[in-house]
Amino acid sequence: MARTKVVVGLAALGVAAFLLFSPRAEGLVKAGEKAPEISATTWFNVKGTPTLASLSKGAKAVVVEFWATWCPPCRRSIPHLNALHKELKDKGIRIVGLSDEDPNNPKVKSFIESMIKAGGKMDYIVGFGSDTGRLYGVRGIPTAAIVVNGKIDWIGHPLDPRFEARLKEIAGK
Repeated sequence: MARTKVVVGLAALGVAAFLLFSPRAEGLVKAGEKAPEISATTWFNVKGTPTLASLSKGAKAVVVEFWATWCPPCRRSIPHLNALHKELKDKGIRIVGLSDEDPNNPKVKSFIESMIKAGGKMDYIVGFGSDTGRLYGVRGIPTAAIVVNGKIDWIGHPLDPRFEARLKEIAGK
């Protein structure tokens, strides 16, 4: 009897943990939905702790991109995102890259030193130790969301030609 209670209790804890830490049950956020807030334990290329509201101030759009250092498609998208950042930052477009990785992991630290701190390769805002992807329902990376006025405008792969076209359309307004 006591063993049954323990098993049932552990099962209940497992279900609770799954619901708490799993991606949104509905899947990926959709255009028109309110954008979940961003967070990370460690930030680069920004002073303080950014929020969607602070990044949106004076901006036409904020790109929230989910990626990881170990992900080859994510690494391929970095030069593209950096080029878009340089081209569109003065036209009201902000780009934020979020990774759930621990910034103290030696491989991640090495990446940070070579790609972020060295400058020129990843000049947009980058956050590590982020669980924001779960709130957006991200199940595959890289994934980028364009946020306009606090709502999802577009979501998909950052190398999809529609991503760049939509950003340039918003920047031109």
